[in-house]
Amino acid sequence: MEAIWILLLLFVLIMLLGVYAAVRTVRAAKRGIDRTVHQARRTVEETRLRARQFAQPGAAGDLAQLRLSLRGSMRATEQALQAAAPQDRSLSESLGLFQRLSAHGRDLDADLKRLEQEPDKARIAALLPELRQRTQRITHSADSLRWAVQERTQRLAHDDLDSLGREIELETGALRHWTAAEPEAARTEAPGPGAPGPAGAGARPAPEAEARLTPEPGPRTGSEAGREPESPPSPPALGATPTEPPTWQNSWQKPWQEPTRPENPA
Repeated sequence: MEAIWILLLLFVLIMLLGVYAAVRTVRAAKRGIDRTVHQARRTVEETRLRARQFAQPGAAGDLAQLRLSLRGSMRATEQALQAAAPQDRSLSESLGLFQRLSAHGRDLDADLKRLEQEPDKARIAALLPELRQRTQRITHSADSLRWAVQERTQRLAHDDLDSLGREIELETGALRHWTAAEPEAARTEAPGPGAPGPAGAGARPAPEAEARLTPEPGPRTGSEAGREPESPPSPPALGATPTEPPTWQNSWQKPWQEPTRPENPA
């Protein structure tokens, strides 16, 4: 029994969803049809006004020209606001002002349309200056609002592009992080011409130290003349503390010292 009630409930829900979807589809189709019909009527009306502007000079042509300028200005401003409003929430007040201006524009267009059926041309000529002034005021307000919206949109686009350019420069600098480290590495690896070399490289002892380390040659005897001179001892390393030579070195006779000869008893 419970399964039957669940199936009935599901069937009712499916039916309700189907009816809701059908109503939404019909409404969307109706809005599309109304929009298409409105655009077609507007196109036909503007075509008729252009034909009347050139075909009927005088008051009728002036009325057609005023209606064309009014409708064109109001339509362009409406399109500019509708295009910029989703990206800029601060245009809500501008939309409210345009709706109020649109009410005045519709009233003026209705007055101009009624005058088209007026048979008295003198009355139309008398009312044309005031109607032209009203049209100019409304179109000027609409044009000012449209130009301000366009300039604001362009300014926001330029600011966003500048900010994007700065962010891209920072990102490219971060991606090329090695370019900043290469000059520092080159300066550390290549020392200047006056920089000292490594400690101990090519260092020579001072002349005074060489003079102290090199022994002075003495008189050579005949027995020593035929012998090859011994190489001088290597100098001690720099910084080493001199020590007393060992006793066995003192017992040796230096090459330039004369040996002690025994006395001849004869």
